[in-house]
Amino acid sequence: MAKELWKGNEAIAEAAIRAGCRCYFGYPITPQSEVPEYMALHMEKAGGVFLQSESEIAAINMVYGASGAGARVMTSSSSPGISLKQEGISYMCGAELPAVIVNVMRGGPGLGTIQPAQGDYFQATRGGGNGDYRLIVLAPATIQEVVDLMQEAFDLADQYRIPVMMLLDGMIGQMMEPVEWRHSPASDLPEKTWATTGTKGKRPPNIINSLFIDPDACNEHNRRLEAKYQRIIENEQRYDISDQEDAEVLFVAYGTPARLARAAARLLGEEGIKASVFRPIAVWPYPYDALHEAASQESVKAVVTVEMSTGQMVDDVKIGVNGVKPVSFIGQAGGVIPTPREVAQAAKKALGR
Repeated sequence: MAKELWKGNEAIAEAAIRAGCRCYFGYPITPQSEVPEYMALHMEKAGGVFLQSESEIAAINMVYGASGAGARVMTSSSSPGISLKQEGISYMCGAELPAVIVNVMRGGPGLGTIQPAQGDYFQATRGGGNGDYRLIVLAPATIQEVVDLMQEAFDLADQYRIPVMMLLDGMIGQMMEPVEWRHSPASDLPEKTWATTGTKGKRPPNIINSLFIDPDACNEHNRRLEAKYQRIIENEQRYDISDQEDAEVLFVAYGTPARLARAAARLLGEEGIKASVFRPIAVWPYPYDALHEAASQESVKAVVTVEMSTGQMVDDVKIGVNGVKPVSFIGQAGGVIPTPREVAQAAKKALGR
């Protein structure tokens, strides 16, 4: 199959359309504005609906409504815009509504900069809104992985009745790479019998909400959600690990920093230092056990976390490593990207060389 050159943000939109997304509601914000631009041009041709909302708050509530009616629906934004969507995301998790939410991260806090960053990790993986809830969070590192994971994101959302976030930094959204379209939708997804599609006199009406006034009812609802999250933890961990044999250094990184870590591993190899790269593809559920096993290899002397932030995923790395090896961190924030040579130097420092 021939490969095509695609820009990240445009590939996101095309992959969503190919995955069956037929409703898009969003608002332009750098560095993801090409997503709604592409959707505006192509969604109607696919028989879908594109609407540029008056705000990010309006967009996520339109997503809530379309998902409740059974549609495959998506929104996208960048860091400050995702913050504005948090109340709606919490409501959707409470109401168990599937959707795909794309965050093309930029530097913060506040309005920050339009340059790529990874400062939204806590928000994405810990729940940025109120209440006890989780999102499945996928973190692609290449444009090919972006298009492959978009199909999976919609399928997972429908399978578990949960919003799925695609978490990528602005570098991946703006870069161009060759893509091979490998469209393979799941064939065993549950029917949306819960959707508000009209009863046609054949069943009682469906009611979708996240309001439970009675504390016992709310507690029971949360316990049921927690059981679902446990099923996701058991079944949906995703990661990739490279060059593990005899590695002295274990880099842990997602997104663009994983690419930097691979380049740093090549530089270290030129000096006779073997390095492996552990890359979580899902950052929730986080692959703690696999990371612990990788860090426990006898040859590994140091674990180095690489991020485009002041250090957020490093907390999950420490949980996974659980003290079997020392964990250090290198990162830059606000749109500054560490170089492979800086990453390699951090690894050598961690080894005491």
